[in-house]
Amino acid sequence: MMKLLKFFILAFLSACTIQKKQEITPPIIPSSVHEPKVKVVMPDNIIGAVEPFYVLPLKSAFLARIDTGATTSSIDVQNLTRFERDGKRWVSFDVVNAASKEKHHFEKPVLKKVKITRSENEEHRIKVMLDIKFAGKKMTKEFTLAERSDFKYQGLIGRNILTGNFIVDTSLSNTLK
Repeated sequence: MMKLLKFFILAFLSACTIQKKQEITPPIIPSSVHEPKVKVVMPDNIIGAVEPFYVLPLKSAFLARIDTGATTSSIDVQNLTRFERDGKRWVSFDVVNAASKEKHHFEKPVLKKVKITRSENEEHRIKVMLDIKFAGKKMTKEFTLAERSDFKYQGLIGRNILTGNFIVDTSLSNTLK
């Protein structure tokens, strides 16, 4: 009788152990179920510290420093010449893309002469209207003409283009295509 009792106790314990093991073992779930696929979508109006823009009709892009402290945008020009046409002040100048060497000659009426104050000094520049393409949009905006050969970027995009249109994140660059 004792042997029979031991047999039933061992059989019972074995059955409990097997049942416990089955309850404890978690089901195998593919890892893709636990890893959600997140797509980060950036708003179209967030731009970085340096972005490309086009001076129309040129086909190659210029890199510009985005400057929220500058009132007016600026472009590097060569061979700046002042002249008079029909009693009004005009300028002629060349815009040369340093990267592609593409060049275009412009003649534009002078809007006005502006004083630019920089940390070291102040200078006077001529302001004209230029057709540009920035962030996929064609626009006509004011630009001051400067010899920016000492600067790293041939263009500077200021508040006259940025205000109400773009948010600048200086940790980014070249967000525009």
